[in-house]
Amino acid sequence: MPVASNRPRCGVCDRVLVKNGKTTAGRTRWRCLDCGASTTRTRSDVSRKAELAAFMSWILSSRSQSDFGSSSRSFRRDTSWCWNVRVPPPAATGQIHHQIMLDGTYFNGWCVLIAFNGQHVIDWQWCDTEKKIAWQALLERIPAPKIAIIDGGTGLRSALKDSWPSTRVQRCYFHIFRNIRRELTYQPRLPAGKELAALTSALMKVRTQEEAASWVREYARWEARWDEFLRHRTYARTGQERPSSVPQTSQWWYTHQRLRRARNIYRRLIKDKCLFTWLETTLQPDSGQKVHRTTSPLEGGPNKAIKDLLRFHRGLPEAHARTAVDWLLDSLTEFPREPWTLVSPEHFNPPRKQAVNKETDTPPTYDNHFSWEDGNGLQNGWGGRRHQ
Repeated sequence: MPVASNRPRCGVCDRVLVKNGKTTAGRTRWRCLDCGASTTRTRSDVSRKAELAAFMSWILSSRSQSDFGSSSRSFRRDTSWCWNVRVPPPAATGQIHHQIMLDGTYFNGWCVLIAFNGQHVIDWQWCDTEKKIAWQALLERIPAPKIAIIDGGTGLRSALKDSWPSTRVQRCYFHIFRNIRRELTYQPRLPAGKELAALTSALMKVRTQEEAASWVREYARWEARWDEFLRHRTYARTGQERPSSVPQTSQWWYTHQRLRRARNIYRRLIKDKCLFTWLETTLQPDSGQKVHRTTSPLEGGPNKAIKDLLRFHRGLPEAHARTAVDWLLDSLTEFPREPWTLVSPEHFNPPRKQAVNKETDTPPTYDNHFSWEDGNGLQNGWGGRRHQ
């Protein structure tokens, strides 16, 4: 918002005013040399700018509203107009990043999809769930990077194939470990499950391509050793408990379904070649960056910051919570916007609602207008009891 000129003009003769001392309150007095009119001037832009600065300091910190020199109620009244300032999407720079982490975080029925290069937020997209169309809306605004680190959501995988077909994909190791443990539990009872859990732990310790090749060979031996065991079937009998994932019309099902699902996770990762991308792909030698194998910088950075913000300022209405998250993500970009440049007079002087013409406009059917037909007169009983 442009700063108002410091050359006021006379409201009587429209001549330029000159300074004429100060009032008892310390404000500058202006005087017209032609007609002698005297006045003082209020710099509302300075006050609004200070209110916006206090609002941003509050929303991006864990401080309470009463820490800003006034009561909480006064702070809310003075900064209520700041919620009208909307954060536009980040400007497209066309910069091609070496690697981008992609993940979504949920709150209050909303999901915000975030693209993060390990140091700064690149862009974000609001949606209800992590579906393909929402990811495409985000990916199409960003040039395709060399590597994308993802958590493995089906919508994101499909969107990457369409929007970034040439980008190599690295699955997050933490999510792989969590998905395998969800199927095997932390205390697998079957020998095949114990061996696969040990292989999963060994995967977390792989650091070189030789160790990666050795791990793939060990996994292939595990599959060959337990292939016949994983083909065991259970046939339906009267009174026998049926797994919830098996249709009622099925006459049989695989006995070790959890083990098979864990095996299918590794089969898909090896087939898609997204298990050791971080070892097979090198970045520019002078970039000083390493390829990440997890989305932990994103989980512990922007995602954690969003959760902390909503916890510090719990109770925000849905619209205010989204605005606060927008300001937070904008502050985590490489070039955050100056909030005051997004302010316009309409934000703190919204247009007034037009008055209702009683002669031409008819009150709505359901309103707070008094009507005898609605039974709003004196009534008997508790609801209409009068004080004696």
